[in-house]
Amino acid sequence: MSIDNWRSYRESDILEAEGCRLIVLLYSAALDSVAAARRHLAEGNIEARSREITRTSEILNELALAVDHDAGGELSRNLVELYDYLQTLLQRANAEQIDPPLAETENLLETLSEAWASSTAPAADSTPFSAVAVLDGDAGRTPVDCMG
Repeated sequence: MSIDNWRSYRESDILEAEGCRLIVLLYSAALDSVAAARRHLAEGNIEARSREITRTSEILNELALAVDHDAGGELSRNLVELYDYLQTLLQRANAEQIDPPLAETENLLETLSEAWASSTAPAADSTPFSAVAVLDGDAGRTPVDCMG
């Protein structure tokens, strides 16, 4: 499957996804874009690097807009602050054309992605739970209800 076909498939999957599945897919897409930006940086392809950094930034914007502050409490504020920090790293990487901010972004996104993926994994009793609550350790909160 070509890269363009794969991206079309991935975008279709994202457009059709809901709730926690969508968040996991967005993290995956952001990770793919950061990895591509790092490759393009190493190759000296400025235009492609910048395009991938912009794509990652747009995904982070969507993730930040999706945060439910009413249900998420302090955790939601911390998550948005982390997204802001990631945006700062991306801006620095793009402006200075250096890899360390991209590597840090990738590392943080991997951690977040793993947390969301594990929070949406099927639970033994198959009861609904909140992904943010799982991350926060408070199953009573419901910013995004996910089926286990």
